[in-house]
Amino acid sequence: MEQLFDPDILAALLTLTVLEIVLGVDNVVFISILSGKLPVEQREVARRVGLTLAMFMRIGLLFSITWVIGLTAPFLTVAGNELSGRDLILIIGGLFLLGKATSEIHELLEGDPAHRPGRPVASFGAVIAQILALDLVFSLDSVLTAVGLAEQLWVMVTAIVIAVGIMLVSSGVIAGFVHRHPTVKMLALAFLLLIGTALVAEGFDVHIPRGYLYFAMAFSVLVELLNIRVRARHAAAVELRPTYVKEREEP
Repeated sequence: MEQLFDPDILAALLTLTVLEIVLGVDNVVFISILSGKLPVEQREVARRVGLTLAMFMRIGLLFSITWVIGLTAPFLTVAGNELSGRDLILIIGGLFLLGKATSEIHELLEGDPAHRPGRPVASFGAVIAQILALDLVFSLDSVLTAVGLAEQLWVMVTAIVIAVGIMLVSSGVIAGFVHRHPTVKMLALAFLLLIGTALVAEGFDVHIPRGYLYFAMAFSVLVELLNIRVRARHAAAVELRPTYVKEREEP
């Protein structure tokens, strides 16, 4: 009980919780895009299942921390580069993100394939399987970060549970916002391309500072929010204009 009020532990818990939320935003966006392929009544269930699986996967990896740390040991050599198990997971996960984001961008540009004749609708199981695959990649990165910031296992688990709880509450709002604004969805997919590239680079020991990535993403989001505001004001002005002109024409 005394540890709970230890300033150092509280600071580690707060820092780790915030970091888990920041790292989890990528996961929420990806889950929102994937769940958008499902019928409306299944989307919320898919988001909740995906985030819950992510939470249990991260906690499971924490309790298997010896195995996780073992993944950092050299596993094989490719073109003079020593790759560990973690590197391979990051590379495969990054390539999957790149491929999936590219496919989604193509569908946005060419039209919604769900309305094309003969094109099968995504199944709930297939969507959950894709979410689970990405959960593994994001969870591995999250757990290794948690181990570097905190020493007590209960602090790491508590931070993950709090972060996932916040994401569960906000996932519906994020998903709705993304799907209501096509340009935001395109921006989110561009972020996935950026994250996928960073994961592949990380797998080959090319370290891209996360601060640069998050700053670029935050700046892009700010610009997009300004664009949304401008478009909303323009649309409101267009709607009011016919009424104003009609009133001016009346004697």
